[in-house]
Amino acid sequence: MNAPAVTIRPRGIERIASGHLWIYRADVADATGVEPGAVVRVLDRKKRFWGQALYSSQSQIALRLLTRESRPFDRAFLAERIHAAAAFREQIVEGARAYRLVAAEGDLLPSLIIDRYAECFVLQTLSQGMERLKGTVVEILQEQFAPLCILERNDAAVRRLEGLPEQTGLLAGEDIGEVVVEEDGVKFCYDLKRGQKTGGYLDQRENRHAARQHARGRLLDCFAYAGGFAITLARHCASVLAVEISAEALKLARHNQELNGISNIEWREANCFDFLKAADQEGQRFDTVVLDPPAFARQKSSRESALRGYKELNLRALKILNPGGYLITCSCSFHVSEADLLEVIAAAALDAHRTVVVVERRAQARDHPILLTVPETHYLKCLILRVV
Repeated sequence: MNAPAVTIRPRGIERIASGHLWIYRADVADATGVEPGAVVRVLDRKKRFWGQALYSSQSQIALRLLTRESRPFDRAFLAERIHAAAAFREQIVEGARAYRLVAAEGDLLPSLIIDRYAECFVLQTLSQGMERLKGTVVEILQEQFAPLCILERNDAAVRRLEGLPEQTGLLAGEDIGEVVVEEDGVKFCYDLKRGQKTGGYLDQRENRHAARQHARGRLLDCFAYAGGFAITLARHCASVLAVEISAEALKLARHNQELNGISNIEWREANCFDFLKAADQEGQRFDTVVLDPPAFARQKSSRESALRGYKELNLRALKILNPGGYLITCSCSFHVSEADLLEVIAAAALDAHRTVVVVERRAQARDHPILLTVPETHYLKCLILRVV
């Protein structure tokens, strides 16, 4: 193997031995002469081989482990990994046409995200190493899938930590900006150039399906974005009130409503915290409430304030639920665990003088795999609760 070498300290070896894929800069002993984004051999001070990784010259995550094998991580190896990820999706996506094809660490391709929207693919290369491999990834996707278009949505702020520019654009094929995809009998229009994440919240696909089994009566959907929950649940409810602060998101939500010919949804542009407080004061009551807020804790230092935010949201939601009503509540904050969320909701239930039963405990959709030894891959929590 001709790959350059990076020497790591004992604590870095401990992380590899524990099954994690990240080695921090403080645990790198020597990376002399290694180019930013290079695929490197990972060695200890006795020159023993521990694997191959992507090297970053700027991020605090200095190494992202690709493999513990000694065979070269070349184009063929990368193609095998993408093919394996696609084969797994064929087993689990159950006919879905919009899903995550490659989920970074969850598919042993750290910092690479590939989302599929019908015949269009959207990439995120979130490290120096994956940025260098981007052209090869595009070629492999063209060979394996012959897509209509491949876009990059490299406008994620995390790229700044790698010293990479934020950018979007067409990488191959036709310049297609919007795609309509059917999911569980419901049509959604995804804006691949301007929509959230790579176009939409694919990680909630299975949770929307699960929530449909419990939705009933008058539904309140908070943080509705483009109407994913509201539109999926509308035909199972008497009426839907969907609240979202972004006028642009509500424009897309109304378009999705028209695509499906649904007439029982009212869209409200408002701050969800303010709306919930006012709804309680006005004595409004609902049979189903969905809470799907953005991440409140993007950093560990934000955890305590995030917990206060989740408690307030869930407290106000529980107050306005009718007896027998359902609360579908979510958190995409990695730094808030499922145990944290359950504890916060238990406290909120006590304050609201409500008795709550856990009906389902869920995570992100299966096309966003959770790697057991990398806890960061388990970020989305979804609880389906019933007030008794």
